[in-house]
Amino acid sequence: MSYQITIQSSGHIYTAKASETVLESAISAGVNIPYGCRNGTCGSCKGDIISGTVDYGDYAASAMSDAEKAAGKALFCCAHPLSDLTIACREIDADVIPPRIMPARVERKVQLSHDVMALFLKLPSTEHLKFMAGQYIEFLLKDGKRRAFSLANAPYVDNMLELHLRLIPGGQFTEYVFNELPDKAILRIEAPFGSFFLREDSIKPIIMVAGGTGFAPIKSIIEHMLHNNIQRDITLYWGARTLQDLYMPALPKAWAAEYPHIKFIPVLSDATAEDSWQGRTGFVHQAVLDDFAKTGLADYEVYCCGAPAMVEIAHASFVQAGLPEDEFFSDAFNYAKPVVSNK
Repeated sequence: MSYQITIQSSGHIYTAKASETVLESAISAGVNIPYGCRNGTCGSCKGDIISGTVDYGDYAASAMSDAEKAAGKALFCCAHPLSDLTIACREIDADVIPPRIMPARVERKVQLSHDVMALFLKLPSTEHLKFMAGQYIEFLLKDGKRRAFSLANAPYVDNMLELHLRLIPGGQFTEYVFNELPDKAILRIEAPFGSFFLREDSIKPIIMVAGGTGFAPIKSIIEHMLHNNIQRDITLYWGARTLQDLYMPALPKAWAAEYPHIKFIPVLSDATAEDSWQGRTGFVHQAVLDDFAKTGLADYEVYCCGAPAMVEIAHASFVQAGLPEDEFFSDAFNYAKPVVSNK
């Protein structure tokens, strides 16, 4: 059975199968609505059900409250239509790149820090992945599950993919990659996904906020800008707990040294005595607020990527500091629940 979905603001109409979520059918139809995790945890795809009924599916309580649900909200990555729908949500003015499933061979693994690994994947010679800087891929695992990771390479490198994986204790996939995955292994991926990408139609200066491996999609965006000579001012804040968690600081330092329009500000929240840290400390979002307290954020775009708690507080506090709601672009990293060993 299929249903008709109408987006109220634009009048766009597309067809959704009952087996598809509102988001899945939108992607298939080439309709570009915001989304991030695709599993009901980040809240990026939240919108309004104006008319019709849905099965809300399973989602994290932190992504949508009972009050929001009662007010007519839904997470479109989880909601399945039960009738024709009229919905209200933002649409992104960019073409949708249809995701494709393809094989990828492990080219090499590079240890970047005590708990971060760079994984390089080689696509077949006949395959080239078209994506927008900042988007992510999903691994298709044998048990039917998926694991999502942001691309750290820029789109002009379309045959060798770079990912930054943090080791999650008890995390089946990351422990497998760190400890067992051999070179030349063949993995299946689907890509690209996500609405976290550079808005190239803007000339506003950019504030980039990365937490931990949230640096990966930020790296992709900056390298894309440099390759295409996009010289908008960039202030990059990279937040981490300790010095060793800034797993490749030499790269953003080199950007800042070579390009006058790029500033790099690392921020440590729990620097140790061994770090002998003389730089900024505290929460990374607060460093932004402190630096822009006088000017405010009304004239900026923000690209923010990292743990959900960091992204949420950055969003709320930046909007309060004058950032327009629609100039905050984010990708919240949500990890699969660790497997508890019975040994």
